[in-house]
Amino acid sequence: MPNAIYRLESSYPMFGPLLPIAGAKLLTLFDSAVATVIAAKSMTKPCGHEIRVVHIPTGEVIFRKTKECAACAGDDL
Repeated sequence: MPNAIYRLESSYPMFGPLLPIAGAKLLTLFDSAVATVIAAKSMTKPCGHEIRVVHIPTGEVIFRKTKECAACAGDDL
C-alpha cells in the first residue's frame, strides 16, 4: 500500500526496548501495527509526555500514549 507510511513522534526523547535509536524524537515506519507496538512499549524522558503514531499522508493520529510520572518514578532510563 503506497500510502502506508507512519511517523512515531514525540516532543521529548523516546526510550524503549523496541526503538532502534534510543533518544529519538521521530521514527518513520511502513506498518501501522509495528509503529503502534513500538509506541506502546516506549516512554519519554522526562516521563509523562505524549508519544503519537501519525499516518503521514493524512496527518491522522492513529495512536497516542502518555505515561504518568508516578508510574515510572522507579525507572532507570
